[in-house]
Amino acid sequence: MSECFDDNAQVIQRRWPTLFARLLSEDSAAIQAELTEGLGSTLSVAGIQLTSRHDRVHEARVQAASLPLDKPQLHVYGTGLGDLPTVLLERAGLERLYVHILNGALFALVLQLLDQRPWLDDPRVELLYAGDLPDICTPFFALPAEMLLADDFNAKIRDRLVSEVHMSFNNREFDPQSPFIQQRLQDCLDVLLADDDVAQLFGTCTGREIYVIGTGPTLEGHFEQLAAIRAQAVRPLFICVDTAYRPLREHGIAPDLVVSIDQRISFRHLPCEESDGIPLVYLPMSDPVVLKAWKGKRYGGYSASPVYAALRQQYPRGQLHVGGSVIHPAVDLAVKMGAARITLFGADFAFAMNKTHASWNDGDLGPAVNQARHWVRDGHGERVRTQLNFRGYLCVLERYIAAHPQVHFFNSSRAGAMIAGTQFNQEFVQ
Repeated sequence: MSECFDDNAQVIQRRWPTLFARLLSEDSAAIQAELTEGLGSTLSVAGIQLTSRHDRVHEARVQAASLPLDKPQLHVYGTGLGDLPTVLLERAGLERLYVHILNGALFALVLQLLDQRPWLDDPRVELLYAGDLPDICTPFFALPAEMLLADDFNAKIRDRLVSEVHMSFNNREFDPQSPFIQQRLQDCLDVLLADDDVAQLFGTCTGREIYVIGTGPTLEGHFEQLAAIRAQAVRPLFICVDTAYRPLREHGIAPDLVVSIDQRISFRHLPCEESDGIPLVYLPMSDPVVLKAWKGKRYGGYSASPVYAALRQQYPRGQLHVGGSVIHPAVDLAVKMGAARITLFGADFAFAMNKTHASWNDGDLGPAVNQARHWVRDGHGERVRTQLNFRGYLCVLERYIAAHPQVHFFNSSRAGAMIAGTQFNQEFVQ
């Protein structure tokens, strides 16, 4: 180890002895870093610059300017070369600065190369591994380079940071003033007012087990077993998302309820021919032509989105939790109906078995498998490919599960993403 490391280590060992022991076990030699020079210099790892190579301090000041001046506590995700913590500590009103390590081996390497004592020794600083906490803290700044370089232990928090940072961009197509949205809501109004309120379903299945069925690839391994359970006199309630409806019917399985929220859902996804006796729960962004053709009973509701603000005030209806995927309102419906146990099927948030969805062709419902550039851990602890929005949907579901400890959540497969807060249902998982 270098003399620089020894100096840094003395501070960390004195202030955070347990964390120091973990840092000593990090394999900093595995980090292939090189010096990158410009008007100044920085380190690059796998072609990713940790900071500006021209003016690190100026970059840190720009980053710091994005954080509010009146908050006594701030969070920095990623350690970088120590520039952002140093700049933030110039604030006289800052009482506590939490620095969350996103790559332990990288931080251990930086400690060997650069003096980090100016910020490490400040009594206002708390140093921790990001992955030691179950969720992100705000207000925060996440260093862009380490969002890409986060190690496996801290990947779950990295995913939540990315989801949070992208939220406003992802919501851009849900502008309440959009002419398309205003027209769609107007077109759906007659249907909504003629249908029942989704709140009528709340509390109708108290204590019951409910299966919530998504369209992830692992659903294909459960069709036969689900069909057998569906035929039993006493069984769980089946709630499926819209894109799972057709595959289920093709395998002789009639769900008890279907949930649909997406404006792009068409007859291709929700064929109406055999929908007699199957209730449909929807939000009024759905295609009114598809809604009117549905033969079963219909229940309309809203989400908390600003898109429905005017309708919620004028025509009150029950609300369902929405976080980007139809799996969220399907799960929320099960909880509000009174489920004591919920088993998830096809809630994979990943391209398990190199497929995007069960019983749909590659690319039918979104980007193809070969476009996947991201990953999550599956139930075996292995990396499985996914796309960025799937990771975001997973984060929303995990937060929802954490907020509902009175319900026991189970997963039916290890091949999809590991879902924090769930156990594996041994009836389906070997």
